[in-house]
Amino acid sequence: MLAINNVTKQFGTVKALNGVTFDVPDGQITGLIGQNGAGKSTTFHSILNFLNYEGEITWDGQPITENDFDNIGYLPEERSLMAKLTVEQQIVYLARLKNKPAKIIRPQIDDWMTKFAVKGKKTDKIKSLSKGNQQKVQLICTLIHQPKLIILDEPFSGLDPVNADLLKRAILEARRRGAAIIFSSHDMANVESICDRLVMLKTGNVVLNGALGEVRESFGRSELYVTTDWQEGQLAELSHVTNVTHLRDHRYLLHLDDPAAGRDIFDRLTGGHYIEEFSQQPPTLDEIFRLKAVTNHE
Repeated sequence: MLAINNVTKQFGTVKALNGVTFDVPDGQITGLIGQNGAGKSTTFHSILNFLNYEGEITWDGQPITENDFDNIGYLPEERSLMAKLTVEQQIVYLARLKNKPAKIIRPQIDDWMTKFAVKGKKTDKIKSLSKGNQQKVQLICTLIHQPKLIILDEPFSGLDPVNADLLKRAILEARRRGAAIIFSSHDMANVESICDRLVMLKTGNVVLNGALGEVRESFGRSELYVTTDWQEGQLAELSHVTNVTHLRDHRYLLHLDDPAAGRDIFDRLTGGHYIEEFSQQPPTLDEIFRLKAVTNHE
């Protein structure tokens, strides 16, 4: 398990991290979210000992040392491949830095390129690939040595939905073999679809931390999806409905100031008759992100 305890990092007068504390358990995926400048990349760089910091970061109860790097896979936000190398040369080179012999890595490359649907051959130079395919090669370099700790900084950047799904499968596969995984993303749908745990940073402070479902439920079931013949104006007049969003046709999203009002609203809308949809849910992660991004840290 990766444990980050009371980590603080200051750049001049700017406190990039302020007592950040959270865990990344083995066999789980942790999503690290926050606005630009919230401290996500600084957190990653601190874990990797790229920066000096105050506090403690441990892996399986011990400080992370150079010997642990062989078991860490790191994908930086910026592409860092060597353009003049072939795909095979690049993958083998970085794997050897992780003490994986070329004779073990080379036979795996074709399978990994197929897994990520890389358009190109392993003999192609990196510079000849599209940006999306370069991103996929960099992901292969990050994962092919089967690290126990995986750190992905904006891994979905530049990937279309089809290729993003390929990456999700690879991340889930790594979770099944017991890896501890932490990744950052601005796409809350990607975070919500695969994460077990969630950490949100705001100006260097942890403002959310916990199991994804628990974090969502902590905001209450204040979102009510209904499909009804009632008109938008009628729905807006219901008690405890603060806002109505017309989604399509007869489908609406009702925002409630009191989740307990859901039962009474159900009785009003149905009148004892069949209703096609009535689904009361906590806010989406996207809504929670916007809410926490604009409120003061508590």
